[in-house]
Amino acid sequence: MKYKIFGDKLPGLTLQLDAGESIYTQSGGMSWMSDNFQMDTNVRGGLMKGLGRMLTGESLFMATYTAQTAGAEITLTSAMPGEIRALQLDGQKQYIAQKSSFLCAQPTVVLSTFVNKLKTGLFGGEGFLMQRLSGEGMVFLELDGSIVEVDLQPGQRIKVDTGNIAFFESNVKYDVETVKGFTNILFGGEGLFLSVLEGPGKVWLQSLNAASFAARIMGFLPHKSG
Repeated sequence: MKYKIFGDKLPGLTLQLDAGESIYTQSGGMSWMSDNFQMDTNVRGGLMKGLGRMLTGESLFMATYTAQTAGAEITLTSAMPGEIRALQLDGQKQYIAQKSSFLCAQPTVVLSTFVNKLKTGLFGGEGFLMQRLSGEGMVFLELDGSIVEVDLQPGQRIKVDTGNIAFFESNVKYDVETVKGFTNILFGGEGLFLSVLEGPGKVWLQSLNAASFAARIMGFLPHKSG
């Protein structure tokens, strides 16, 4: 399999597959493709895993595209300004990614739901449910804004607005912390909780918070009068 990521802040991904090679993506994720693919749509992994994917922003059904001849090409495009990142999974290292970040992967990659401990689940906001990436093969993530990589040392902590977490290695500890100070909570603009990531391990942060971005846009939309 060969791939090319193109575009600037509204990027796309073109994959060139040999005969018999496959990739899977959420239903409706394909933008265009050559006519030498076989498409198979199903609830990948069973109903419960499908429902878990829905909670993390993906569709219940996943579509698998299998090349029938060598050189078949398929293109997927991003829905938000940002970057497309490629990860090579080796069967050992796993990654935890933000909701809706999955773009596509080889069939040997497992996409599942990541639920952190109860406190994080109740108060982590967007971090309540995330996506776990495991298995072997190539996986491509659709991330928002510009991406910064932080290599956390053992015991080193970083506090992040949950919407700015792109993905991190699964060995990184993930928790939430209450914002201290009454005026900070009311007027600080960061909400009541912040996500805390603790090393060792790598963390990728995104400059664009999709929820905040959507809220800003909503303020410019016309409101229907009563």
